[in-house]
Amino acid sequence: MKKTIRDVDVADKRVLVRVDYNVPQDETGAITDNSRIRETLPTLQYLVDQGSRILLMAHLGRPDGKLDPRYSLTPIAKELERLVGRPVLFATDTIGPDAHAKAAGLLPGQILLLENVRFQAEEEKNDPGFAAELAKLGDLFVNDAFGAAHRAHASTAGVAQHLPAVAGLLMERELDALGRVLENPERPLLAVIGGAKVSSKIGVLEHLLPRVDAMVIGGGMACTFLKAKGLEIGRSLLEEDRIGLANELMQQAQERGANLLLPVDGVCADRIDDDAATVVVPVEEIPPEMMMVDIGPRSVELFAEAIRSSHTILWNGPMGIFEREPFAAGTKGVAEAIARSGATSVVGGGDTVAAIEAFSDAGSFSHVSTGGGASLEFLEGRTLPGVAALEDKYL
Repeated sequence: MKKTIRDVDVADKRVLVRVDYNVPQDETGAITDNSRIRETLPTLQYLVDQGSRILLMAHLGRPDGKLDPRYSLTPIAKELERLVGRPVLFATDTIGPDAHAKAAGLLPGQILLLENVRFQAEEEKNDPGFAAELAKLGDLFVNDAFGAAHRAHASTAGVAQHLPAVAGLLMERELDALGRVLENPERPLLAVIGGAKVSSKIGVLEHLLPRVDAMVIGGGMACTFLKAKGLEIGRSLLEEDRIGLANELMQQAQERGANLLLPVDGVCADRIDDDAATVVVPVEEIPPEMMMVDIGPRSVELFAEAIRSSHTILWNGPMGIFEREPFAAGTKGVAEAIARSGATSVVGGGDTVAAIEAFSDAGSFSHVSTGGGASLEFLEGRTLPGVAALEDKYL
């Protein structure tokens, strides 16, 4: 329930907008996926239509507080210009003379992109002085960078101490979609949780389990749960120090009456390689010399049945090592089942989004989050500094 750009007067204002343009590039610097840029277009179009003077702040990569040409936002400016269909000005610094000169000359409806804020060491330190200098460029701060909202940096949280601060339309969509799953979902609510390690999803598992009607657990993390059930898992990934937690979560699910589903079969390989020897076996028969690298076809059908009976689905984490074609069928099967389910489907996490791009169409899902770490922390119930800094809609 944060104020958005619709709740404030942005006409003819200098609007300082934090966006997440940390997009992947190839070895030549060409952008290979512009989806994060495209997702901000509704916010930019709204501000253009209102006659705002738009200044964009963004980061790219990890230049460690130093000017590094490899991480310049110059190619981002060109791609944004192509997508918005209008000129995009570019400042070669963030709070220096070029930024101030171009900001002063902005006309209503014009867009200016500042150079990579992480070229300044003060950015990641959330330096108050740097935040105050950034704030001098604008009359209003808009955070539309959900993917960076879990960072307490100068351009995500610090600047909000000096300017009125509201959410952009992308930020609004993210908070609404993820918040609705946690607070007011249409039931039954199913969580599909995957990934390599239980340790990376402890917060999500503990926060979601009391809220869901059913939970599917796949990926390498499922092996720790199988071990907790007393099964032998061969050379599969195992976090021995999380076996107790796995038992506690299974006991908690049983006490609550939540259906916790684990794989019933798996694709096992002798090594992680495209030409590895593989076999599909029940989870009770994992060969001692092999490791489970994907869920098997019976598990896909079991999980698909749970998906078909749900009205709201939250998916975070792949079912196997989907980046390798021989181990991709489980993640592909789950992606297709969710896409066909007709349920409200919310997808979070960088690996999960990559899986959708590989095996399905993002348009088949109700909401695909642009924030990997941010969506994970949100689902853990943690406060995101970049969100907390925004003004509440109802005071």
